[in-house]
Amino acid sequence: MHILIVEDEVGIVKFLQQGLQEEGYIITTASDGLMGLEYTQKTSFDLILLDWMLPKMNGLEVCKAIREKDDTTPIIFLTAKDTVQETIEGLKAGANDYMKKPFSFEELIERIKIHFRVQKEADILTLGSIVINLNKHIVSVNDNVIALTQREFELLTYLVRNKGNVCTRNQIIEDVWDIHFEYDTGVIDVFINAIRKKLNLKIEQDYIKTVRGVGYIANE
Repeated sequence: MHILIVEDEVGIVKFLQQGLQEEGYIITTASDGLMGLEYTQKTSFDLILLDWMLPKMNGLEVCKAIREKDDTTPIIFLTAKDTVQETIEGLKAGANDYMKKPFSFEELIERIKIHFRVQKEADILTLGSIVINLNKHIVSVNDNVIALTQREFELLTYLVRNKGNVCTRNQIIEDVWDIHFEYDTGVIDVFINAIRKKLNLKIEQDYIKTVRGVGYIANE
């Protein structure tokens, strides 16, 4: 698991980095809020330990900016601020947890484990009778495992994550294929047809619908 520590106090950073690495975690550190935010935009982290009082951009601003990007990475505030109002502010900004300095390292470890456990349990996506296990990279329909290619898995997962919203062909090409220039989006139709065939759903289970001239929508 990869943890980002955004903290400007060198002593705390060294303490956390050493302790967490001994627990087997991969650690990246940022010494100011702006640097921390930039890291989250370039790298996928499993959890963020975020100080409130930071140079350049405070923790509250960083937290809000992360959530505005629809990034659901668990965030734990580590801060000396401990009034009820400040706690509420942090949670409203999108933080998942809050620990007052000085804190027990053993308690921090347990809280981290809880967030990872909750996160793992949440890594299941469903669309009607379709179940996607993101951890095991398995798609099943009525408990029958469906063999999808990597690209088919990514495309189906993308549509289910955006369940209820129309995904245009251009959005899919950019977000799933990571292509940001003019490209023949007809390839998407080929993959959608392959996915539908493999899922072998009944007519009333047409969970992936074509929005003519626009793209696709996953809906139950």
